[in-house]
Amino acid sequence: MSNLQSFVNKTVTILTSDGRTLTGKLLGHDQTTNLILSETIERIFTSASAGPDDPTQQVEHGLYLIRGDNVAVCGLVDDELDAGIDWSQVRAEPLGGMKHT
Repeated sequence: MSNLQSFVNKTVTILTSDGRTLTGKLLGHDQTTNLILSETIERIFTSASAGPDDPTQQVEHGLYLIRGDNVAVCGLVDDELDAGIDWSQVRAEPLGGMKHT
C-alpha cells in the first residue's frame, strides 16, 4: 500500500475489519499497512431505531496504532465537510466484522 504515502499528514478515516470507525491524522505507515494516527477519534454510531436521547458517541484515543491486518478501508477526509456535520445526530447500523474465507 505505498499509495498511502500521499495520505501522510492528512486526516483519514479508517474502517477496521471488526467494524470500528476511526478518524485521525495519519502520521506514518509501513509495508504491512500498520498505521500510526494522531488526534484519533472513534465514532460509535447509534442505530436508526434508537431514541433521540442516544446520541452517536465520539471517543478520543489520541495517538493510536492500527495493525495492518485490521485495516479494511482507509480514505481521506474533507476537513471542512467533516467539521460541518453534527455527528451526535448521525445514525447508522453497525457494520459488523469481516469474514475471511
